[in-house]
Amino acid sequence: MRVIFMGTPDFSVPVLDALHVAGHEIAAVYCQPPRPAGRGKKDRPTPVHARAEALGLEVRHPVSLKGAEEQAAFAELQADLAVVVAYGLILPKPVLDAPTHGCLNIHASLLPRWRGAAPIHRAIMAGDTETGVCIMQMEAGLDTGPVLLREVTEITGRDTTAILHDRLSEMGARLIVDALERLDQLAPEAQPEDGVTYAAKIDKSEAAIDWTRPADEVDRQIRGLSPFPGAWTMTGETRVKCLMSELTEGQGAPGEVLDDALTVACGTGAVRLLTLQRAGKGAQDAATFLRGMALPKGSILGG
Repeated sequence: MRVIFMGTPDFSVPVLDALHVAGHEIAAVYCQPPRPAGRGKKDRPTPVHARAEALGLEVRHPVSLKGAEEQAAFAELQADLAVVVAYGLILPKPVLDAPTHGCLNIHASLLPRWRGAAPIHRAIMAGDTETGVCIMQMEAGLDTGPVLLREVTEITGRDTTAILHDRLSEMGARLIVDALERLDQLAPEAQPEDGVTYAAKIDKSEAAIDWTRPADEVDRQIRGLSPFPGAWTMTGETRVKCLMSELTEGQGAPGEVLDDALTVACGTGAVRLLTLQRAGKGAQDAATFLRGMALPKGSILGG
């Protein structure tokens, strides 16, 4: 098929690769414009932009698709289909309607649960036991379109957003290739009205750990915000990101370090901190972290 690809971050790259390997003609790749990054604040192309150029594909990065000129340029590509995955711009109706078969979105949740911007983070933080990927026919509403294909994966107590991100990205890449091969055979299913939830964009204000909360909530916060923005706590004047944890037994004052293995008491129960990061340092396992920053039994985190 002649396909327009629309995506921006790392999550989208395996999908672009899968479409390319499957032999589809990629008419153009749309992504967000390069933005200043790094110490020099030089414009840096997005992951999809860089990958598309490496594949020799045409790249377009309009600031908006609302203008008639951009919409005409999109329509002139005469695509059979557009594949959209974490693109970052709203698609106006003329864009949605331009390809012969419309636009398919790869969404990282089991719709209608977790429509919106941060479905992976929200699923972990809410304590969901499963999530997945939906291939959805796009329409004007926010992730409201009928679903063509879906696949489920378990969320375990060892999953962080980073781990689940990679698993769902590969799943989406495989599913979209399957969907395009069987497009004429798939029957779109309208999303049920029951069970709709919205995955609001993660705000950095959500990252401070409140040790008075139950241990299971703290554990899910740590794993759900790892690696970005990273749940954090204070030890003295130093802010420390907590990037991986596990539930364990223990009790004490909220935020109290209970042993030499970084078991920390919560409002109820305790968590063991497994991976941590100080400003200007890389992520470290607990043993390595403790060699550089002592947190003896009885220390209080937070506050």
